[in-house]
Amino acid sequence: MPAASNTKSDLAPVLTACCLAMLAVGDNSTAIMAALPDMKGSLQLGPAEIEWVVNAYLLTAAIFIVVGGDAADQLGARRSSIAGIALFALASLLIALAPAGLVVVAARALQGLGAAFAVAGTLAAVSEAAPDAKRAEAIGAWTGFLMLGFSIGPLVGGAVTHYAGWRFIFWLNVAAMVPAALMLLRHPGAGGRRAMSMDWVGLGILAIFMVTLISGLQALAHVRTNPLAAIVPLALAGIAFAALIRTETRRTQPLVDFSLFANRSFAIAAGLLFLVMFDIMTLLLYYNLFAQSADGLGMSAIAAGLSLLPLSVALFVFARAAPAIGMRIGARRMLTGGSLLLAVGCAIIWLSFQTNAKFAALMPGLFVAGVGIALIYASAPRLGLATLPQLQAGKGSGMLNSCSFLGGTVGVTFGGIVFALSGLPGVLVLLGISALASAALCLRLRTH
Repeated sequence: MPAASNTKSDLAPVLTACCLAMLAVGDNSTAIMAALPDMKGSLQLGPAEIEWVVNAYLLTAAIFIVVGGDAADQLGARRSSIAGIALFALASLLIALAPAGLVVVAARALQGLGAAFAVAGTLAAVSEAAPDAKRAEAIGAWTGFLMLGFSIGPLVGGAVTHYAGWRFIFWLNVAAMVPAALMLLRHPGAGGRRAMSMDWVGLGILAIFMVTLISGLQALAHVRTNPLAAIVPLALAGIAFAALIRTETRRTQPLVDFSLFANRSFAIAAGLLFLVMFDIMTLLLYYNLFAQSADGLGMSAIAAGLSLLPLSVALFVFARAAPAIGMRIGARRMLTGGSLLLAVGCAIIWLSFQTNAKFAALMPGLFVAGVGIALIYASAPRLGLATLPQLQAGKGSGMLNSCSFLGGTVGVTFGGIVFALSGLPGVLVLLGISALASAALCLRLRTH
């Protein structure tokens, strides 16, 4: 009984700290998109370097978030959360002071490492601290603050870049992460369930797979002039993935637990998170580059952020409403509908370009796309974790978020190729196809 009482009394400060950290992580993910055109000018970044400013963060997070989930299970969710939050704050400080683009890329990779431990750890910490009756509500709050950060990021990034410069975005990260870490330090929680062991072979193969995959996809832009630059890394990625499956399925405590994908709900949730992050990161990056370019809409950073307000409002409102909507109409219908709304939103934006409509015609499309993204992203983590044993909460959250971050970096990479060939309209077609794939995946969910 005392243990249960302590858990209940710990919920408020732990949930507050974890939600504050997720607000910063979510804001960081989207605010930088509004700042990239300004960063491009001040740091003299080329197109490939702009992609790596985004991908260094996403790719490192995708690789190490599985480690973060494992650390949450083995060392204790709150302790691993503190480590991740501290790394994220340190990396943000380095970016705020960075003198050159190379330093920004390296620090973004460190920031991705911090996010890997913070995201997986805080989700597991919230799940661990909440009593059974309040667990769904607590995870909903965690997801809501992450989505709030996502939603206000474009506006915050645009306003801060316009009035204070892009570096101040990262000072804000430090200001949010420090009190979050201090709150968790006062409530460190239980220790790990067993001695920490690291699957270094699995981690190495996973890193090789993801890095060669993204390198090969980036090289597709020049496949006609240098085909080997794409073929070789993509072949290595295929070999590494086969080796990863062979190695991890034979281990008793694998880093990448492929057995989780035998659970249909978990596998579908992972696929949905991959696709929805593919969509949102690609849309925000290339919309901002288009909106702030002289050949595009010619907006300032703050104007571009304000133009995304319909998307931001939809993300915030419908992320909070998603649990109630799911209870009313069922998860399958809600997720399928969200995927179709995302496709419709992309189609509306695309049509506004094709008909040379006024900028106001973009607003309904951005709102509808935001509704679809919110319904999927707010619900998929709960769908994936709902049927897993509590002891696998950290591992499961790590795997889900790894798929999410990988989807973001694949989207940014593919989007860069399409953006160079056909501009933002081409990117919107790519996102529409991804949304339809998400809808097809949702139809495989069991109706109950």
